[in-house]
Amino acid sequence: MAVSVIELSATAHSIFFAANAICLSFIKFNQQIPKIYAFDLSGAGLGALGVIIALYLLKPSHVLQLIAVAGLLASVVAAFESRIEQRKRVAVILLALMLLPEQWLVPNMSEYKALNQTLRISGTMVKEEHSSPLGLVTLLESRKIPLRLAPGMSLNSSVEPPPQFGLFVDGDGPGAITRYDGNRESLVYLDYLVSALPYHLREIGKVLIMGMGGGSDILQAEFFGADQIDAVEVNPQIASLFQHAYGSFSGWSLLQEKIRIHISDARGFVAGSREQYDLIQLSLLDSAAASSAGLYALNESYLYTREGIKAYLDHLREGGLLSITRWVKLPPKGGLKLFATAVEALRLSGVSNPGDQLVMIRGWNTTALVIKNGPFTEQEIRQLISFCDARSFDLVFYPGITPEQINTYNILQEPYYYQGVTALLGDEPARFISDYKFDIRPATDDRPYFFHFFKWSTLPEILRLYRQGGVTLLDLGYPVLILTLLQALFASLVLILLPLWFLKREKRKIEKNYPWKVVTYFTAIGLAFLFIEIAFIQKFTLFLAHPIYAVAVVLCGFLVFSGIGSHYAGRLLEQGRNRPLPPVILTLGIIALGYLWLLPPLFTWLAALPDVAKVVITLILIAPLAFCMGMPFPLGLAHVAGYAPHLLPWAWGVNGCASLISAILATLLAIHLGFTWVILLAVLLYSLAALLELHVVPWGQTIIRRKVN
Repeated sequence: MAVSVIELSATAHSIFFAANAICLSFIKFNQQIPKIYAFDLSGAGLGALGVIIALYLLKPSHVLQLIAVAGLLASVVAAFESRIEQRKRVAVILLALMLLPEQWLVPNMSEYKALNQTLRISGTMVKEEHSSPLGLVTLLESRKIPLRLAPGMSLNSSVEPPPQFGLFVDGDGPGAITRYDGNRESLVYLDYLVSALPYHLREIGKVLIMGMGGGSDILQAEFFGADQIDAVEVNPQIASLFQHAYGSFSGWSLLQEKIRIHISDARGFVAGSREQYDLIQLSLLDSAAASSAGLYALNESYLYTREGIKAYLDHLREGGLLSITRWVKLPPKGGLKLFATAVEALRLSGVSNPGDQLVMIRGWNTTALVIKNGPFTEQEIRQLISFCDARSFDLVFYPGITPEQINTYNILQEPYYYQGVTALLGDEPARFISDYKFDIRPATDDRPYFFHFFKWSTLPEILRLYRQGGVTLLDLGYPVLILTLLQALFASLVLILLPLWFLKREKRKIEKNYPWKVVTYFTAIGLAFLFIEIAFIQKFTLFLAHPIYAVAVVLCGFLVFSGIGSHYAGRLLEQGRNRPLPPVILTLGIIALGYLWLLPPLFTWLAALPDVAKVVITLILIAPLAFCMGMPFPLGLAHVAGYAPHLLPWAWGVNGCASLISAILATLLAIHLGFTWVILLAVLLYSLAALLELHVVPWGQTIIRRKVN
């Protein structure tokens, strides 16, 4: 906790002084506000892309040093340009700070992370560690107490896994790289996982594995004799460990003729592929600890959305299977939400009776949902029952299941899963979802928060169960977001209203309500800018496939082109254009709303293009929207500087507070309403700003008059 407070304090101080530096520049050079703001935005955009590149070349601690050095160099330049006294001494002090010990900047991982907990095992040591923007990949070896990782393995199993290395990403996991020497008998333990079910239902020749990790699903496909295996992995460093550094250990040297590894996001791969498969498998793509703690509640995930599942189904051969393995959580949340999403996906695919194409089973801590491209046959149902009986897995659902067949081995107080899935397939699924104690509405691409389960109506009951451990039922991400919003609102109100008590009016009279119009204007554009930016980052993430790269490219594009727009706004002021904002806002609104209709089919049509082409197209699409978004703020600030210059720092602060609130509020709105509504609200806010400009403020006149005089 102490470390977190120190880090937060350091971050707050750096932002505070950086904001002061920019605002002082606005005040000193108020005739060049658009130009200054243009450089500020462009620098931020290039920094967003530059830090991703730096993280490939340097360790995180060295990247922090690089950022610190850049800030210190800017301070040195400012000291000399301002010609302050003793500027050489200031420069020496600032440059000396660059020599701070590296260990002061090394990020500390929480002791509660799975990696640190595993390192407590006697004889465990870090074998390899690799860092990139996609995460810190750590490989562990335990020499005294062997690692044996087989999540959810049946308690009936009498075999154990071969030797393994533990695989962690950002301290979460563990996954495993398992030794394979060509002897399939050493992989028998993989037949005792719930993920083995599809291989018992039909003959599997061609397999697609989403998220290969350490390769356990690959070895499972090998054990059952798959002819061809396509494996998708977003992190190339993990794939490299499996293929190269530990290729002889993992069995890659024996299997490479039948395996193709694709470095991509799962949704991005299927969008650009025309292959058809007998089995598509997604197994435990998040850690059990982080999932149960609700740490993913605010994470967007396009893996388990309605449109995502439909995309997987579209790549199945006739009779092919989609298998999704998840953790067992009680009361059921993710399992039921996944089932509800699968039902929606089947209906979206034109299936009138989804229950005919769904089966679900439950082990002691994992579940498997299998969706078939076609109805399940009686033979497949018999094989399903036999598979579960031999491994003491519980049947949750299959077409024709009876209540006597459920809750047999891993007995729950009530057959919660069975009750839930039958209600979701019943006559009133919407009512069941509405009445359920957790949010299990199907996830969609417009509202991709699969791990969000929080409901306000359940909070009082959870709090009443506090002493009985009920707080563990609370997904922490959402309440923390609400508290953060309340803190931001309170701080913003204080910081916006308090200065009004100290700001003295200048001798020349200004309009009585002008400060409130400034508040409204800069709040509106501050909220709107981040709303559009965040919403379109999410929409372009699906197109660019790599989430980290997508954020960097889209954010860089928005900021750089907004900077260009800001620079152009300065030209409008110099030309004496009156009321330039309404046409800018009109153009912005047309583009933003048009993209809501245009982007989905366009992304589908262009999905097969190479990554470089997608990046270029993304920047071309972002350019006109971002160009328009860069104008309202410098135009407004330039007017304030000319009409009431004593309000300029205050207007800058109002916009900063609005931007802070916007980032939090956009997430809340997207969780409940979806990103489409976030964009619609942004357009309305920009329209409000245009109306204020149209009826209240004589844009440009004051600035031009002062410049002529």
